[in-house]
Amino acid sequence: MWQRIWAEMEQLLTHVGLRLIAAIAVLVVGIWLGRKLVDAMFRKNRLTKMDASVHSFLHSAVKILLYVLVVIIAAGILGIPMTSFITVLASAGVAIGLALQGSLANFAGGLMILLFKPFQIGDYIETDKYAGEVREINVFYTLLVTYDKKHITLPNGTLSNGAVINHFTEPIRRLDCVFHVAYDSDIAYTERTLLDAAAKIPYVLSDPAPVVHLSENGESSLDFTLRVWSESAHYWDVDAAIHSAVKQALDQAQIKMPYPQMDIHLKR
Repeated sequence: MWQRIWAEMEQLLTHVGLRLIAAIAVLVVGIWLGRKLVDAMFRKNRLTKMDASVHSFLHSAVKILLYVLVVIIAAGILGIPMTSFITVLASAGVAIGLALQGSLANFAGGLMILLFKPFQIGDYIETDKYAGEVREINVFYTLLVTYDKKHITLPNGTLSNGAVINHFTEPIRRLDCVFHVAYDSDIAYTERTLLDAAAKIPYVLSDPAPVVHLSENGESSLDFTLRVWSESAHYWDVDAAIHSAVKQALDQAQIKMPYPQMDIHLKR
């Protein structure tokens, strides 16, 4: 009797063990092979011609769906009925959905970003706390890279529900700079000097032309606002060059740039 029971248990363990080994093999090989196939598909065929934002999002989504499919196949090899397995998955999905509401919000945010395109890969965006170039738009998060090469991972839900400034939506941008000169400076002469300096700065557009005007009579200076336009791609080049160019032009024109000062009158 015991021999028969042991034989049946041995046969059962052998059968279950083979199924378990097969399921593990399917999981390992399926995930590895699927990842290679998806990467190759998105890298080499016509899908690479789609918008970079859509490409990145679909790449992540297809991988996740593939992993779910491999798990279902492995469960079938183990002999788990599909109806029961799907029921368990549905119940687990509800529980996980309640526990991971933030992740679902990020997924929905990714779809909103993909649909309405407030920004795309390559744009320079700014939120209330962070700013950087959009490098990736994935299923749950968006990756920004700052100018000093820091990586910032932002949840898609936060980006889709908050205010985002896109600095590269338009082909050209305007840069406003305020310069302070002494009160005894000639206004017309100062304006000509600022315009001449702006015209010599690389990447400053002549159409629309630079504009300058006296914007305020400050406490210790005349404040001139200089507005120039440049292509969005060269905005930061102009921003970096304009202050030194104007300072040199004002020095050559012998126009003084004052510093804050206070007159004190003493009574005897």
